[in-house]
Amino acid sequence: MDKWFETFNKIVFLIENYGTLFIVGTGYTLLLSVITVFFGSIFGSVLAVLKNNKFLPIRFLITAYIEIVRGTPILLQLYIFKFMLPAAIPGFKPSTFVCILVALILNSAAYVSEVIRSGIEAVDKGQTEAARSLGLSKRQTMFKIVLPQAVRYILPALGNEFIMMIKETSLASVFFVGDLMTQFQTISGATFLTMEPLIIIGIIYFVLTFSLSKGVAVLERRMKAGER
Repeated sequence: MDKWFETFNKIVFLIENYGTLFIVGTGYTLLLSVITVFFGSIFGSVLAVLKNNKFLPIRFLITAYIEIVRGTPILLQLYIFKFMLPAAIPGFKPSTFVCILVALILNSAAYVSEVIRSGIEAVDKGQTEAARSLGLSKRQTMFKIVLPQAVRYILPALGNEFIMMIKETSLASVFFVGDLMTQFQTISGATFLTMEPLIIIGIIYFVLTFSLSKGVAVLERRMKAGER
């Protein structure tokens, strides 16, 4: 009982004295996740459309990119971009944050592209045939008929991608980019406490992901109700 009370006192001490760092870490984690999913969705949409291209070399390159990204650990990709990006562009010295962000966006795009592709394929083929028979071009059919209907399949999956990205950004702490796990290392080094800051950070992660998962579930129910 005394040990639990001591742990509780240490948690209160950390919140009172290092609460700002936890807030900053939460902000960086959300910032990384929001930017990653936003630009990952845009790039993923382009990949999904290009993957349906009839030109074989383009389709091969897109497929190869998606499979390589999905088939290698995200931490490996973070390391590659941390050291490769500055060397790849002479005279351009991106910050560590930018390098990690680019790696996360490209990783997310590979997964989002498959989400969007499956959403497009879930739309009844008759919709495409009807649009083409009315004289719409392939591009018009995609953007005016297919994609608006595919949104109801895509949005919940994008919500889940956002939840996953919140957790995956913890790997960015290896490069000290300011996220929650980076703040843990800072606080632990200053206080020589390990378990207590981890408990606080674990609670923050849980609150973020649990709240978002419930929001995604509500969105899915509303979309199914609207579909009916």
